[in-house]
Amino acid sequence: MGTFLSRFFAAFNVLLPPRFRADIPVVPVVRLAGVIGVNTPLRPGMTLAGLAKTLDRAFSVPRARAVALLINSPGGSPTQSHLIFRRIRQLAEEKKMTVLAFIEDAGASGGYMLACAADEIICDDYSVVGSIGVVGGSFGFPELMKKLGIERRVYTAGDRKVMLDPFLEEKPEDVKRIKAIQADMHAHFIDLVKKRRGTRLKGADKTLFSGEFWTASRAIELGLADGRGEVRSTLRERYGDKVRTPLIAAERSFLGRRLSLAGLLGGAGRAGFADEIISALEERALWSHYGL
Repeated sequence: MGTFLSRFFAAFNVLLPPRFRADIPVVPVVRLAGVIGVNTPLRPGMTLAGLAKTLDRAFSVPRARAVALLINSPGGSPTQSHLIFRRIRQLAEEKKMTVLAFIEDAGASGGYMLACAADEIICDDYSVVGSIGVVGGSFGFPELMKKLGIERRVYTAGDRKVMLDPFLEEKPEDVKRIKAIQADMHAHFIDLVKKRRGTRLKGADKTLFSGEFWTASRAIELGLADGRGEVRSTLRERYGDKVRTPLIAAERSFLGRRLSLAGLLGGAGRAGFADEIISALEERALWSHYGL
């Protein structure tokens, strides 16, 4: 009787669609692409708020063997990078799930922080990897203001409320303060990489954490990545040719779609259009930093 039932269920299982078959492995894929934290109606960057439901869905796929992260980011907001990193690690530990990161064009700065949420980092020969550092920049217009005869008037309560104002002369104490903040953030970033990569790191700290970035071969030598490959072939090699790799895409609400359409049609007005232009320039500057 037992043999008959086993044969019956085996035959029945073959007739089921692949997504319902227990013998076919599943590895859900989450795409983490773009600048982190830059957020306007037409150019939504990656944020935890925008990715939370997507990550929850990926780690809740029945019979999943692992979760694959498809990363293509030049970085952005350190806070949002860390929030997304933490959520991935929390879900991986709760579900006891292996996480694999596949870096495409770039996994740099905050993008590399996202990759560190994975148990293994795989990249293409031409991928840009690393840039473990902190950067900030601005412009200064005090001389232009003088030539135009414009007087800057700022009223504050608090001696440090106005720092690095682009329309005022730069103050050494302000520069010192911002560099101290950057050093603190850099130290946290270094600690995160060391905890996640552990003994796999092979380079000297002065090299690894200088803010420099590399392509695959050097990144692997330094222990910042584990191997070369791309998502489809790598998952087939590990889980078989029949492995299912459903893309878990972010869901956009009806209201979100309406807001984006309004922005596209000019509903946001001139100020909104200016924000979109600035956002596009900031994003382009981040990518161009890595020659992309």
